[in-house]
Amino acid sequence: MGVEILNKDSFDSKIVEGRETALVDFYADWCMPCKIFGPVLESLSEDLKGKVNCYKVNVDKDGEVASRFGVMSIPTVILFKDGSKVDSFTGSLPKEKVKSFIDKGLGGK
Repeated sequence: MGVEILNKDSFDSKIVEGRETALVDFYADWCMPCKIFGPVLESLSEDLKGKVNCYKVNVDKDGEVASRFGVMSIPTVILFKDGSKVDSFTGSLPKEKVKSFIDKGLGGK
């Protein structure tokens, strides 16, 4: 299945109105750190199935969504819970650090 790419409409219906717990990667096709983070997100999406949904938003195609959340650099990864932003980080992190970020954001360890 892989990580689903969202546009403005699908972002609002899944993340904001759908109130999913989600990790969203704001990226661009030309961005090298984004390309490095892509496989990490793919792997996380498998590990987190049923707990956190993973998505991507292309800032070149859907810049309005990125602007709404103050995305100034890419990749920026935002954790959402119940339709609201919980926390974010910028840059490509290793898988274990992203898992710790998610656990912390969701009130875990």
